[in-house]
Amino acid sequence: MPPDEFERPVVILTGLGHPTAICSAMEAYMFLVDWPKSQRDTAHAFALKASLAAVRGEIEPETAKGLFAAWAEKHDLLALEAGVLVGRRNAGSHGIA
Repeated sequence: MPPDEFERPVVILTGLGHPTAICSAMEAYMFLVDWPKSQRDTAHAFALKASLAAVRGEIEPETAKGLFAAWAEKHDLLALEAGVLVGRRNAGSHGIA
């Protein structure tokens, strides 16, 4: 396992709602670097710095993961857990099928 890899990936929605798994601090860093400058905010700056620090081994990858996930949630990019999606799909007006 690479030293900057997350225990569990952060799944975000990219493009036209396509789920993408971010599995490491390096992947989070690369995603954040590519984020449009006009849409960056303080949460972006914290997540970017934390991701780079995790890549360098200065902080734990899970710390960077938490900040990345918080940023993604703030911008409505965080995908729902697969179990939640399945549960919602099977739930109808009369309960779960």
